[in-house]
Amino acid sequence: MKSLSLDGERLTLGQLADIAYNRSKVELSSIAKQKIDRARGVVDAWLKSGETIYGVTTGFGEFSNVSVSAEKLDELQENLILSHAVGAGELLPVEIVRAMMALRVNALAKGYSGVRLETVKTIVDMLNRNIVPMIPSQGSVGASGDLVQLAHLVLAMMGKGKVFSGAGPGNSNGSGISSRSALRANRIRPAELKAKEGLALINGTQMMTAFTALAVHRAKNLLKAADIAGALSVEALRGSDTPYDARIQNVRPHRGQKLVASNLRRMIHGSEIRESHRYNDSRVQDAYSMRCIPQVHGASRDAVGYVAGVVDVEMNSANDNPLIFARQGIHLEGGNFHGQPIALSADFLAIALSELANISERRIERLVNGSLSGLPRFLTEKGGLHSGLMIAQYTAASIVSENKVLCHPASVDSIPTSANQEDHNSMGSIGAQKAWRVLRNAETVIAIELLCGAQGLDFARTYNTDAPMKAGRGTEAAFRHIRKSIDHLDRDRVLHGEIQKMYSMVFDTTLVESVERAIGTLD
Repeated sequence: MKSLSLDGERLTLGQLADIAYNRSKVELSSIAKQKIDRARGVVDAWLKSGETIYGVTTGFGEFSNVSVSAEKLDELQENLILSHAVGAGELLPVEIVRAMMALRVNALAKGYSGVRLETVKTIVDMLNRNIVPMIPSQGSVGASGDLVQLAHLVLAMMGKGKVFSGAGPGNSNGSGISSRSALRANRIRPAELKAKEGLALINGTQMMTAFTALAVHRAKNLLKAADIAGALSVEALRGSDTPYDARIQNVRPHRGQKLVASNLRRMIHGSEIRESHRYNDSRVQDAYSMRCIPQVHGASRDAVGYVAGVVDVEMNSANDNPLIFARQGIHLEGGNFHGQPIALSADFLAIALSELANISERRIERLVNGSLSGLPRFLTEKGGLHSGLMIAQYTAASIVSENKVLCHPASVDSIPTSANQEDHNSMGSIGAQKAWRVLRNAETVIAIELLCGAQGLDFARTYNTDAPMKAGRGTEAAFRHIRKSIDHLDRDRVLHGEIQKMYSMVFDTTLVESVERAIGTLD
C-alpha cells in the first residue's frame, strides 16, 4: 500500500480515518522536509547568536522571564515533557492516539515549528510500525493545546512511557509495554530532544481535533443511517410521504433539509405498503417525529457540515508557539494553540448528534406503543407472556437522557491556570470527548430504532392483507440486510447482542451500503 504523503496542507477526514482505523502508512513530503530543515536552521542560528526566544532560551508559562543557560537547553526540553506528563483517567482509544500522531506530524510538516527532521521522523516511524503511546484522557484545559496528552505522546517517543501491545481500534485497556522495548524491537532510536523541540511537540490541539475529526467522519455515515432508520419507521407506522415532497422543501431551502427529504423519497419510492393506505387513511398529518424528519435531520446535517469545515482548517494548521517564519528570519509569539475553534465546534456537534437520537427515540416510542402505532403492543404478538421490545425503548430513553446532560457546553466554562498567565481556557478537550460519547450514544439509539423498525415492518407487510407487501426500494434493501443477521422476534430473548450487531451495521457502513446498492448514493 502506498504511503500517504503529509505536507501540512491537504490532509482530509477520510485520510485521517484510514490512518486511525486501517493503519494506513504515512511519509513526509519532500517539500515538508525542506520546510522543516529550513526552520530548524534558523533556530540553530539564533541559538549560536544568543537570541532570547520564549520556551527555547527561557522557562515556560509563568517562568517565561527566567533565562536558561545554553548548556541546559536540552535538559529544559526534557524537563518540560517530564513535568507535563501528568494525565489522569482512562486511556485514550488507540484510534484517537493514532489520529493525534498523524495530526502532529502534519502540523510539524508545515515548517513553522523549528524541530529537527529526525524528531518528526520518529513519530512517523512509530505510527507506521503501530507503536501507539498509552495516553491518559484527562488533564487538558484546551488553551496551550492538549499539553498533558501530547507530553505523554512525547514521553513514549523518548522511551520513557508505555505503549499498547497489539494495538487495534477500540483498545483502551491493558498494562502495555515499555516504549523503550518497543522502539528497540523496531530499531527506532528514542528521541533526544533539542532546544525548542519539547515545546513544539506539546503545543497543539491534536487530541481535541482527533476526537472531533473522527466523530465528524463517523457522523457523516450516521446521518445516512438515521435517514434509513427514519424511513423504515415511517413505513412500519404506515406514515405519509407527502411531507417529503420537493415542493415543500424548495420554499424553505435549507441544504440539509432538501437532501434528507430526497433520501426519504428515494428510499420509500415504490412502496406497496405506502400505496395500500394512500387514499384510505383517516389521519390528516403524522406526528412531528415522522413528518419533520427532513427539518430535524437536515439541521443536524448542516451542523455537521459546519463542524467538518472547522476541523478541515484545524487539521492543516500550525498551532504551536512560538512560530518560526524562516524566510523572514523571525519568530512570533501568539496563541494558535488555543482550542476555541474546536471547543465551540465540538459542543455544536454534540448537540446536533443528540438531536438525531432524540427524534429517533420518539419514533421508537411510537413503534412500540400499540395505541399510537396500530401495531401489536411492544411489537409482540404474544403480549403479556412476552414483553417484546418494551425495554429496548427504555434503553433508548436512558441514552438520550444521558446525552442531554452531556450536551451542556464545555466551551462556556473556563478556569485560569499557570498563575493566571493562562487566564482563559477553551475546555475543548472536554467538549471533544463529550461529543465522542454523544456520537456513540446516538449510533446506539439509531441501532435500536432500526431493530424496532424492522420488527414493525414485519407486521406492516401483512396489515389488512394476506399477501405480504414490499416496502420501498431503499427500505426493503435495509430490511433485508437486517434480516440476514437478526431474526424476527417471535418470543422473548436476550437482545443485547442483537443491539450490538445492529450497532456494528451502523458503524461499519454495511447498512448504508446495502441501501445505496439499491437506490444509488444517499446524499
